[in-house]
Amino acid sequence: MDLVDTVLTTMSIRPSRYARLNLGAPWGISVRSRDSARLLLVTEGSCWLGTKSLDEPQLLVAGDCCLVQSNVEFTLQDAPGRALVDCESLSEGHGGDGERTVILSGRFSFDIAAAGPLFDALPPLLRIDLGNAAGRSLRATFDLLDAEASEGGVGSALIASRLADVLFVQAMRACCASIGSGGGVGWLAALRDPQLSAAMNAMHGDLTQAWTVAELARTAGMSRSAFAAAFHAKAGETPLSYLTSWRLYRAKSLLRDTPLSVQEIAVRVGYETGTALSRVFTRREGVSPGAWRKNRRRPQAA
Repeated sequence: MDLVDTVLTTMSIRPSRYARLNLGAPWGISVRSRDSARLLLVTEGSCWLGTKSLDEPQLLVAGDCCLVQSNVEFTLQDAPGRALVDCESLSEGHGGDGERTVILSGRFSFDIAAAGPLFDALPPLLRIDLGNAAGRSLRATFDLLDAEASEGGVGSALIASRLADVLFVQAMRACCASIGSGGGVGWLAALRDPQLSAAMNAMHGDLTQAWTVAELARTAGMSRSAFAAAFHAKAGETPLSYLTSWRLYRAKSLLRDTPLSVQEIAVRVGYETGTALSRVFTRREGVSPGAWRKNRRRPQAA
């Protein structure tokens, strides 16, 4: 299982929602994605997408696809300055009789803490390239989903629900491809480097090992100094800081999903004692492992 798969399997992805927006100018929509990410694909016409992080709204035309992270408020309009309607109260056939815009939208909810390593590596708004292999697969699933939603049939609702879940995983793969090929900084960019990825996979393969920079450099087939410099340039942090981040990520998953004691979790993620884990955990997270567990543990099934 690769690193992205590891994150996705711990994110507690909840059933995804899909919508097909058929809008006639003039129209405007405001969206508040408090606990869910949005995937948008314009299939007909055009629109303007705006967020607080953008100096100017971005024009989206047919074939454009983008991911908007959770907790990012944004607007969609056929032209800047339109009156806005909250998406939750949007009615069928919203807008006027002007030029049509069709937008396919996926809404995805998940455990935000578990998604941290992946979503922290992505910008609040990311345009996705549909021209590469990952993008073409994403577009194909969008088309299948739209056909099921439009045409109906036996089991259509169930099929659409399953396709929406697949759409999210494909969107994450397409985002990773877009980030990795763009020369950015972060663990996704480092993962595309064959030598650095060898060291990264070694760390993830055994978080309990007392890794040193020299050992990781040998795994990467590089000198210690060259490895340390290349890793920091690509990942944006030192190899051992990266290792600490993922040890704590794993610790959080175990705190949330298991009844293991802090001492038992410490041993599983590479610390000799619960005290050692607690010290690092509190410094990074601002709360002790026990306090974090109390606030984040998933409700137990009845």
